[in-house]
Amino acid sequence: MARTLRDAKLDTRNSRLRLTARREPYWRSLSEGLAIGYRKGAKGGTWIARHYSTDHGRRYQAIGPADDIADPDGVHILSFAQAQEAARRWFADLARRDRGEAPAGSYTVRQCVNDYVDWLDAHRKTGGDARYRVDTHVMPVLGDIQCDNLTTFQIQHWLRELANSPARLRTKAGAKKPNVRSLDESHPEAVRRRRASANRTLVILKAALNSAWRTGKIHSDQAWRRVERFKEADAARVRYATVPEAKRLIDRSAPDFRPLVQAALVTGARYGELAALRVDDFNADSGTVHVRTSKSGKGRHVVLNDEGVAVFKSLVDGKSRETPLLTRSDGSAWTKSLQARPMRDACQRAEIKPVMSFHVLRHTWASLAVMAGVPLLVVARNLGHADTRMVEKHYGHLAPSYIVDAIRTSGPTFGIETEGKSPAVNAAE
Repeated sequence: MARTLRDAKLDTRNSRLRLTARREPYWRSLSEGLAIGYRKGAKGGTWIARHYSTDHGRRYQAIGPADDIADPDGVHILSFAQAQEAARRWFADLARRDRGEAPAGSYTVRQCVNDYVDWLDAHRKTGGDARYRVDTHVMPVLGDIQCDNLTTFQIQHWLRELANSPARLRTKAGAKKPNVRSLDESHPEAVRRRRASANRTLVILKAALNSAWRTGKIHSDQAWRRVERFKEADAARVRYATVPEAKRLIDRSAPDFRPLVQAALVTGARYGELAALRVDDFNADSGTVHVRTSKSGKGRHVVLNDEGVAVFKSLVDGKSRETPLLTRSDGSAWTKSLQARPMRDACQRAEIKPVMSFHVLRHTWASLAVMAGVPLLVVARNLGHADTRMVEKHYGHLAPSYIVDAIRTSGPTFGIETEGKSPAVNAAE
């Protein structure tokens, strides 16, 4: 049996109380490549194991809560000595797995999420994003854990760590370290964005686990059913362009990019949906555009107003039915990410600050339609949503309503002057 090591900073509850709370754990090496860490939080600390090898890099495992507040029981609350034992059990299990000696019939999180993403690739348009998220954020931490051994604490700890980590940026091929954006924890919006991103990754993980549970590959769903997303994290303020901004954007767009901007503004369609359109997807008689495959994997018919019909008539003029509707100046297709730079350049020429992403054009159609009184269900159907939940969440506050009309008509007024001092202040003087 391995010898239990001592550490003056970590041995006792009192010694750990004197440590400063921080994100980076206080590490104690157990042997070459193996270490146990203590991360101190506002309400107690957590034990973490770290394994390093040249073949697999660094791998981490949440061991369990430290006995900072409650007495250790060896299962749910661990002393420093008990945490070392748990860490060594994990190291031994990793070694067996690395040698290919995992028990026959074991089903790991890695296998689970790979099976689910393979299904997304075959049936949905979201497989690419899901695969990036699980490869980057799920596999390194949870991938080697057997699904039946997965605990609520492990998932909750993984989710918190993911929300507290800086956002990944595009990294050059062959770079040793990923390019990240520094996280300003004092900025509420920066924290909200990271939590929202962590929530989206959690949704993918839960969907994968639920799929495996429903098919009998996992015996219970209790571990992840108890894990809740960060509340209020997805309440982002939706940005949209005003009509004057949209007009300036159209005028300042490059000639081959301008039709794409116009099509987005009159349909509210996503960039990928527009890039995939063919000439025969436009029906001038019904005034509709057929989006064959959307993000959900289902097609829909987008209804156009008179201006939209006129725009699409000009786009199809002189083109054969089977050709792409929207192409670049050299005749090539608009493929993934090619819209970003032309959009940025157009915004700069149109003096739109801060620069908008292309997706804002979808928000623009929806926001202006809702403010004009188009029913939320109609907006939802044109955008490709199955119901009004997403539209209500993002645009519902823009819709005309009895409450808004009543308050603006009959709400109390106080004679407050918008320039200079109010009458109440003048009277007091």
